[in-house]
Amino acid sequence: MKILLVKTSSLGDVVHNLPMVTDIVAARPGITIDWLVEPAFADIPTMHPAVHSVIPADLRHWLRAPLDRRTWRGVGALRARLRETPYDLILDTQGLVKSALVARLGRGPLYGPNRQSAREPMAAAFYTQGLAMDRGQHAVWRNRMLGAGALGYPLPETTPDYGLSGVPLGGAGEPVCLAFHATSRASKLWPQERWIALGQALRREGFRILLPSGNAREQAAAEEIAHAIGDGAQALARTGIRTLADLIAGACVAIGVDTGLLHLAAALGRPTVGIFCDSDPAQTGVLADRAFNLGGFQASPRVDEVLGALKDLGVVGTA
Repeated sequence: MKILLVKTSSLGDVVHNLPMVTDIVAARPGITIDWLVEPAFADIPTMHPAVHSVIPADLRHWLRAPLDRRTWRGVGALRARLRETPYDLILDTQGLVKSALVARLGRGPLYGPNRQSAREPMAAAFYTQGLAMDRGQHAVWRNRMLGAGALGYPLPETTPDYGLSGVPLGGAGEPVCLAFHATSRASKLWPQERWIALGQALRREGFRILLPSGNAREQAAAEEIAHAIGDGAQALARTGIRTLADLIAGACVAIGVDTGLLHLAAALGRPTVGIFCDSDPAQTGVLADRAFNLGGFQASPRVDEVLGALKDLGVVGTA
């Protein structure tokens, strides 16, 4: 059996799709899985050993420039590639009109969330069959429900397995904390003074603090935080997801606001503390054995709460 998964973006959503892949190969041994994804996030599915081929689709660029010749060449090349392979099943877990349309380029019956479950209800009109899922559940569980419904196996009750065991974990030397201070929405940010206070407390515990960034604005903020923390704190230059994954895998702990890199850290098995200031961790929080979610809608956690979570995780000795 050969299937195509369509989960195009964003980073956190792509990470949340990984446990479904693990479920599928456990329920259907010998299955071949291809995955269609935005090029910016293509490194994530390549880390799962059960993913056979990763097919890039630059939907964001195509939608920004629909009349550009490069857009039409890109869409044509994608269609030609997808038409080469007949799939037994195509599963769109994104639930958007754009993902449903690109999934229709493939050869095979197309499944996705039904009208009541899809993020954009109109997407359901493009599916051969719509599947029900509980929108009140965490995103990981919603994806797992879709996989079970599409392929007809019982929904596993096990802790989500992201399938990234092939990435080496741990490292020698000074303990490292990854601090994911940046996110796409200003309301989700944690105040800089709290990052500084937390960083100084972790420095007293012997941690080196690394602050990744994705653009010039985030880089400037990281440099301000690192400078205020002092020696042992460093703002990292922008780098690719795979390099960051290797860096995360060698860290002792990850702390961050609601951003995809935080979910990647949890998927890699790192002790993780999520700081939620304007989103619901019940639906999009970090979901793993060694993970804490703090805060929520308009509920920014305190520094001592973060230190308390780190103590509960066994990462720091005092709080």
